[in-house]
Amino acid sequence: MWLATAIGSAVLFGFAGWWMKVSQMRGGSTRLLLLGLYGSGALGFGVHAAIEGTLDKLADPIIWIAGIVIGAGSAWGNALFMKALHYGPASLTSPLTNMNIILVVALSTLWYKEPLSASEAIGITLLLLAVVFIAYKRKEPLTIKEKRWFIIVGAAILLFALRNGGLKVTEELGLPSAPILFIAYALSLGWFFIPDHHAAPRSAKRTGLWFGIIAGLFSYGGLQLYAAALSTGQANLAAPIFATNSLVVAALAIAVYKEKLTLVQWAAFAFTIIGLIIIRL
Repeated sequence: MWLATAIGSAVLFGFAGWWMKVSQMRGGSTRLLLLGLYGSGALGFGVHAAIEGTLDKLADPIIWIAGIVIGAGSAWGNALFMKALHYGPASLTSPLTNMNIILVVALSTLWYKEPLSASEAIGITLLLLAVVFIAYKRKEPLTIKEKRWFIIVGAAILLFALRNGGLKVTEELGLPSAPILFIAYALSLGWFFIPDHHAAPRSAKRTGLWFGIIAGLFSYGGLQLYAAALSTGQANLAAPIFATNSLVVAALAIAVYKEKLTLVQWAAFAFTIIGLIIIRL
């Protein structure tokens, strides 16, 4: 059951990434996109917490500390990721920031002593290779001219690890995920309320906000399923599966925008399927 939940978390979170891509393709404002994403995401987690009866946990200071840490990882991680794309190629930026999953696997295996067989390690390796290969673009130069790119990417890796690994820590502490993620997204929403210096056209703002709201709903569903997978299975397996959400974006780009993949990117899909099969066995 946990495997289906983990796969579902990757699919839903992948759809969040897809609507972010659609906004970008249509010239949507990045700030309004993230504003809409965290707004609808916070609403989703708030309603979820109310339905499951954990909204009263907002009175617990530990819940707020966890929410602040995970929220910082999510909001600042996304902000730094977008910044890194200005200084370096997506072919390197995307897979490297996704390598935060290695830190989550290490945390779960070494600190929480989750078992990891040789076959499961092979499956995880294939999934991580898939995450790296799917971002490969043959025509994109891989040279890095800006030294600040290395610092930004390194910081983004650590911040995303706070989000993905933080949910493992809170699950081990027996804390409910919905109120924590509600705080995380609500605080992130406040961060993106800060206006930028370059005002976007009204049409770009409307496009970014609209697709951000849709993306936020899928982001809520994906992270909530990811939290459920952590509570019913192993984080050192669920986290790499969750990281394959970028393949959903690639698959939809093929179907909708007729994007052509390289042989390396097709190998990424094959590695994902084989990796999931090996983990299931």
